Order: sequence, then structure tokens, then C-alpha cells
Amino acid sequence: MIVVVGLSHKGTPIDVRERLAMSKDDLCEAMNRLHKHPSIGEVAILSTCNRVEVYASPAGSLRQPDDSEAALRHVESAVFGELTSIGGTPVERHLQAHKGRDALRHLFRVASSLDSLVVGEPQILGQLKDAIGLAENARTIGGPLSAAMNRAVRVGKRVRTDTEIGSGQVSVSSVAVALAQQIFGDLSGRHAVLIGAGEMAEAASKLLVRAGSQLTIVNRSPERAAALAQEVGGTPRPWGELDRALVDADIVVSSTSSPAYVVTLDLMKGVRKARRGRSLFFIDIAVPRDVEPSVNKLDGVYLYDVDDLSQIVNESLAGRAAEAARATAIVDEEVHAFEQWSRGRAMAPVVVALRERTRATLFAELEKSLAGKLRHLSEADRRALGTMLEAATNKLLHAPTTRLRTLAADPKVNDYVDAMTDLFDLHDAFESAHESADGSHNERTASHAEHSASNVRH
Repeated sequence: MIVVVGLSHKGTPIDVRERLAMSKDDLCEAMNRLHKHPSIGEVAILSTCNRVEVYASPAGSLRQPDDSEAALRHVESAVFGELTSIGGTPVERHLQAHKGRDALRHLFRVASSLDSLVVGEPQILGQLKDAIGLAENARTIGGPLSAAMNRAVRVGKRVRTDTEIGSGQVSVSSVAVALAQQIFGDLSGRHAVLIGAGEMAEAASKLLVRAGSQLTIVNRSPERAAALAQEVGGTPRPWGELDRALVDADIVVSSTSSPAYVVTLDLMKGVRKARRGRSLFFIDIAVPRDVEPSVNKLDGVYLYDVDDLSQIVNESLAGRAAEAARATAIVDEEVHAFEQWSRGRAMAPVVVALRERTRATLFAELEKSLAGKLRHLSEADRRALGTMLEAATNKLLHAPTTRLRTLAADPKVNDYVDAMTDLFDLHDAFESAHESADGSHNERTASHAEHSASNVRH
């Protein structure tokens, strides 16, 4: 039972998305603030160029099934408040929320790149893993949400293995280079400048060189620029010579992690004079943006950002519509499977508690008898009685346990949990059993709970 609140390239312009751009330290601070909120049990934040989304689960949600809807609303409200405090009113107007099954399906679609700007792009899996790792290091996940997010990674891998959704143009970098080819028709002999040397910049550099352009790489780290230039066959240039590199360029692809503009209007006014009227095309694929938007107002300067890539993206998606449909079917199948596992997980502590309560009652009575009228029995006879009670416990609970296996897959499983707990007075035993399945905040605990639930079903 999870909640997702955030915004993405779908319906949210880049100038609003920039307001939620956060460093790793900022992300950790936001997660810690949310994790301290009384309504939130677990929290993780997925932050990419095209989306910022908070994934959270209610505190003690499995212990309060009757209040599940209210718990989800409290979590949603807390996350809305946190993101609004970071990004202000413009962000609040664009925030979207998903709860329960819709949230789980959204998570699995994100992991499968079905919700990406470029459907089929592979980077999202690495970004999701990074988000999980960051939350684990911050100790803000470790139970049901952790299990859901790790399952999402597996779903994403399955989609990439079982479909061809990753064929064709499958990254923002490839779409950017495709746009450059649309502008010039042929990049052979064109002077291309790449600003940045990160993952997306590296992908763009390879594509630009492959298309025949003469590539210059400018990066704040001269060592990184030189290494990438040597790898792809480009020319490195110091950061201090960015303006001179722009003077020689036909096209510029920019992808840095700078929180501020690296190409400003003032810089471009000087560059434009030195270019003597030659046109210059910028493709800014960074979020926050690298190129000041007002640069686009200069004569002979043309600026495209990630929101301008949608036409090429839509053309690319049309060719993979059938694969996207297959991927969607996989997501729906995995959502159903995970929901069944979650229901079984909710039932498992009841089975454990019922067995422990029955066994404890029988053996307590046996101990009384062995201390009284049966105290003359030999050790062998005592062991035989113990074995008999174990067998009796198994036979006595066989029918209800078998029935519980069926109920674990029922959408009304929480109602059955309540009924069993009240009928057999399992409150204390249920709490103990539940904590053993959900008490420690790590992936091993989640895996153990999944294994326990599997035993109940099978």
C-alpha cells in the first residue's frame, strides 16, 4: 500500500520541473524530513531530468487495515506539503498523486520506461536503483515500499528482456542528435560542441561522432573532458574557453548538472558578434537547464530544450506501439502478482500467531500434567507426548490453514485478518509475528516476509 506524489514531463513544463531539482544531499534531507512525519513509515524519492516523484507508505499500515484509505490520504497530504515547500505554488498546481493499486501500477510503468519521455530508454532502471540505494543509505525504506520498488526493478528488466521496446531511438541523447540531423540534414563536417561529460553527454558524444561531426568537448573537469575526447575521437577544450568554442560551433548539445545557467545571455551576446551572423543551434537536454532561455531571442540563435523534443519522441513511439502494448500487459500481470504476494504477506503473521497460540496452550497444559499426575513418566514417554501434541496441532490446524491459503489471495484479506485476530484473541501474538516479518528495515526482511507468504499460499 503505497502513495506516489510528484510531477513529470507529462503536463509539467520544464520551468516548473526545475524548481524540484535537488542534489543528493537535498534529496536525503527531504527524505529524512518526510520519514520523521508521524503518518509516513517509508519514503524514497526518484529524481531524474524529467520527473521528481516521492514514493511513500503509511506508518503501521498493515496493523490498521480499517484505516488504510485515511492513512494514504495523510501520507499524500504530508508529501504535498514537503514538495510545495521546496518548489512553491507553481509546483503545487502541477503535483499529481497515485494511491494504492494505481500507485503500484505507476511505479511499475516508470520502471518499464513506459512513462518516460523516450519510451524504452534504459537509463530509468539505473536511476531507480540509485533512488533505492539512496533511501537505503538514509534508512528511510526497508519494508513493504522497499519490496515494491525492488520488484519494480525486476519488472523493468523483464520488460526489456521479453519485448523490443528498447529498439530504435531509446534515449534523450539519441533524440537530441536526431534533431540535429533534422536541422542540418547531414552532420558530416559540422562543428559540434558538447558541454558536459556525464552519462547523457557521453551517449550524445558517441552519436555525434558517428554521424560525422567534428566534436569539441568542454567540461569543468579537464581530465574528464580529455578522457571522453580520447574515447570517442573528439577534441577537449578548457572550461575557460567555452566562449571561443561556441564561436566555432554549428551546433551545441549541453548536458551538465549545474544548478545555474552555463550559457548566459551576456555570454552569447559576445559570442554572436564574433560569429559574424552565422546561425547557432543549441539543444539543451539538462534539467535544470544549462542555456538561459532568453538566448533564443537573439538573431541567428535557436534554442531547443527537452520539452521541444516531443515531436521526434512521438514519431519514435509510433514505431514501438505494439511493444509498448506488450510491456503494458506485463506490467498489469506483475501488479496482480505483487498484490497477491502482499495479501499473503498480510495473512502470514495470522497463521504464525494462530499456530503459536494453539501450540503454547497445548504444551502449557502438558507441562502442568507432567508436573502433577504424570510426573512419574520416563523421559521417553514425555518426548512421546510432546510428539503427539505436535501432531495434534498440525492436524487441528490443517483445515483452517488450508482455508487461509485461499483467503490470502482474496481482496478482502484484511477483513479476514481482523476476524481471525478477534475470534482467537491473537492481538499480542499477531503483533509479535507481524514485527518478525516487518520489524527490521532492510531488504532481507522484505525477502523473508515474501518467503513466509509463499509458504502460506503453497
